[in-house]
Amino acid sequence: MKHKRTDPALEAERSTLGAALLDPATVPAIAAHIEAGSFDAPRHGLIWAAIAALHGEGKPTDPVAVAARLNEEGNLAKVGGGPYLHDLLEAVPAAASGSYYAGLVAEAAQRRRVHAVAARLGQAAEGGGEIAEVLADSRAALADVGHGAEDWPAPIPLGGSREGLPAFPAVALPDWLGDMVESVAEATQTPTDLAGSIGLAALATAAQGRLAVQAGPDWVEPCNLFTAVALGPGNRKSSTFGHLVAPILETEAELAEAARPAIIEAATEAEIAKRAAEQALAAASKAPDDPEAVNGAKTAAREAEAAAIPVEPKLVADDITPEAAKSLLAEQSGRLAILSAEGGIFATIAGRYSGVPDLDVFLKGHAGDLLRVARKSAPAEYVPAPALTVGLAVQPAVLREAARMPGFEDRGLMARFLYALPASTVGNRNPCPPAIPGPVKTAYSRKLGGIVHAMHHQTEAAVLELSPQARARVVDLEREREPRLAPGGEWEPILNWANKWTGAVVRLAGLLHLAQYPTAGTRMPIEADTIDRATVLGYYFADHALATFAYMGVDDHTGPAAELLDWLTRHGRPGISARDMYRALRGRRHFATADKVRTAARVLVEHGWLREQPLPRRRGGRPTTPRYDLHPDTTRVGGSL
Repeated sequence: MKHKRTDPALEAERSTLGAALLDPATVPAIAAHIEAGSFDAPRHGLIWAAIAALHGEGKPTDPVAVAARLNEEGNLAKVGGGPYLHDLLEAVPAAASGSYYAGLVAEAAQRRRVHAVAARLGQAAEGGGEIAEVLADSRAALADVGHGAEDWPAPIPLGGSREGLPAFPAVALPDWLGDMVESVAEATQTPTDLAGSIGLAALATAAQGRLAVQAGPDWVEPCNLFTAVALGPGNRKSSTFGHLVAPILETEAELAEAARPAIIEAATEAEIAKRAAEQALAAASKAPDDPEAVNGAKTAAREAEAAAIPVEPKLVADDITPEAAKSLLAEQSGRLAILSAEGGIFATIAGRYSGVPDLDVFLKGHAGDLLRVARKSAPAEYVPAPALTVGLAVQPAVLREAARMPGFEDRGLMARFLYALPASTVGNRNPCPPAIPGPVKTAYSRKLGGIVHAMHHQTEAAVLELSPQARARVVDLEREREPRLAPGGEWEPILNWANKWTGAVVRLAGLLHLAQYPTAGTRMPIEADTIDRATVLGYYFADHALATFAYMGVDDHTGPAAELLDWLTRHGRPGISARDMYRALRGRRHFATADKVRTAARVLVEHGWLREQPLPRRRGGRPTTPRYDLHPDTTRVGGSL
């Protein structure tokens, strides 16, 4: 079973809302304890505000009615959609207990107010003001807390919050893979999302780019994947990688050992041909008028040039430059995987060593477009249909930095990844977890190794057909996706990513099909239920992509605000002016003008991270620049995650 972390305060909030949704008669008693600002989770405050408004109008407060009200307000997606409202019903044991849980929510809110006041007073004390004024402010602020006044409500996250994101649906995987994912997560005490994403990357690696799906009449989707899990340090990413990638490395070593005799034999024959060519050339040089000697030298030279030496099979690379990746793709018949528990690959792509960003191998390696490999001492090589798989586990900040690297977002590199943004289990882990069961580990190693062996000897990609029902499912997915991409649609903020969503589902379906039928799968069509299981994974990744892209701050609205909030976390101070922000940030892309800084600050004001101070009365001269106070959580939490 997956190790789950629980938060009593959060569960009290969920139970309070569940009671109000279950029985409208409980709303007045709950309202006697709390208001929208009493909830720590911003989305819970939005839900309660909708419930209270409906009850005040004499309307039902059931999940359907509340969902309709939230949708009218433009807040339904922010709270997690209709399914989350129904989840709240299951959180409360009985509607009658709503008042009890509301009391717990009110108590937790008061404790947060104490923390907020303490942080604000700490800022005032460090500001060098008169001690008498600081003490007076302290007494007044604490008196306000004692009377239940809310000093400054919790800010609304800009995006990228892990709260409410779905857990990885291991149930969608074939048994041998799903069991391993859940067992590794339990043994390492890490989120299932980490093992699940790495497990999918391992499966794509095992397929070695020799698998594709005929998704439509003119649509062939390769089955290589780019996955990225964002988790902070200390989350045992390397250990999880080790468990899931080990069978691939072991099989790679077996393939290399099996190929060694042929490599030695071919190298010996090539050396013999080379020396024969040298001897024939020497003989022809001594008798340039002898046609037989000259023709013999030409023939020997051609034979030496044609002598090919097989390369040692290599399935996986780690820290690799784009140039080295191109060379390996050319050597390995266009097939390679980059699997790493670090995020250094992004800096390498951006030009850490060369000084010049080089995205081509990753863009074309994902799509299967023709790749040209330039050689310094040999003619250029062309890889007709490269298939690159990338599986990464990185710190969240690495993704934010990557999104701001030249070309990464604009050229679509970030849109090619399937993201997971799970909550860390650090601080709530079992110190003595069970080991991975032997049968689970054996089945995983045998199945994955078998796929590697079977696919390695295929010279061309096996193109899987869809059954008629599966094809109809894909058409339905395209139809369902389209409204989400429209202006104001759920996926508009991740438009570039969402445009590839159906293709990602098809790729996942091809891999799930191969995992379900490792030996005969390439000769069987993909059935509708496999598309359905892949769709479950697809929606999981879509939810996490929305949070990840919001965290990375690549959209024009919250992106600059998130970057400004990051800066304020480190350098902000009470009363900071818009002019000071602009002077510090004007060299950055999002802050080329003072107006852009003020726009980003307004977004932070709207979300509750900043409060604009009243402007003093003007007496001619230059307009007064706005000044802002910082929410205490700015320094305590450090941003939107």
